[in-house]
Amino acid sequence: MTPSIPLAAVIRLLPVLWLLVASLALAQESPPRYWFDSWRGWHFYEDPTPETGEHPAADTLPPPSSPQAGPPAKAPELVEFAQLQKRLEETRNIAIMRPTEANVRRYMELEAQVVARASYFADVAQRVAWATPELDPSLQGRPVNAKALEVFEQTQTKERARTVAELGKDHVLFFFYRSDCPYCHALAPTLAAFEARYGLQVLAISLDGGPMPGFPQARTDNGIATALKVNQVPAVFLAQPFTGKIVPIGFGVLSESQLLERITTVSSPQGETMVPSISQRLAQEAP
Repeated sequence: MTPSIPLAAVIRLLPVLWLLVASLALAQESPPRYWFDSWRGWHFYEDPTPETGEHPAADTLPPPSSPQAGPPAKAPELVEFAQLQKRLEETRNIAIMRPTEANVRRYMELEAQVVARASYFADVAQRVAWATPELDPSLQGRPVNAKALEVFEQTQTKERARTVAELGKDHVLFFFYRSDCPYCHALAPTLAAFEARYGLQVLAISLDGGPMPGFPQARTDNGIATALKVNQVPAVFLAQPFTGKIVPIGFGVLSESQLLERITTVSSPQGETMVPSISQRLAQEAP
């Protein structure tokens, strides 16, 4: 016969039983605590596992990823051009590596199509240039038409002559020569005629002390040729005496048109900007 338990004892055990049931339920819902692992030993310690139901702080949340825009779509004409270019290259390479009649013919036919397209483009561009003066290359710079070129040369010569005449007010030409140099004797008459026509004084400087026909007032070099590194004659320099600025015009035999063109080019506002290193200042060296 099973012994009966007094009611008072059962009432006293109810809180203990309730705690035991709650502990078992909590153990099923959460990870087991380390104190339930008796095999670890009494002196084992580890940090408790953080609760999974907690939400991270707002400032620790990663920023929302913005959708990245893909590359812009290419125009269909560019896609078609790339395909044609690739096809032409592949067909050519095949014909080179295996030059059979069929392979070469296929490449030549495709190349003829490409040339035809390029020719048609050139025809359209030409028509556009005819109707748009600012896009017509024949109207920009030096003309290609013979009659227009003649007018252009005449206009250029007048403008350059006017510029050189202005320079004659405060500039001179240094003419370095040697009396035994045949090229110096060939250039001397051109420089004398240039001085008479445009009024730009030519100062002849002899490196060997000898005379030069047409320049009776020629001077002997006093060291300026060395300062300017004149190693070849004839040599022509444009000088501005009161500032000492000296710029080379050229070496060897020059024509009158070449002298005009070079003098106006180096004396223009853009001349020194193009090659500033060629200009020198030798105010004390000038004769």
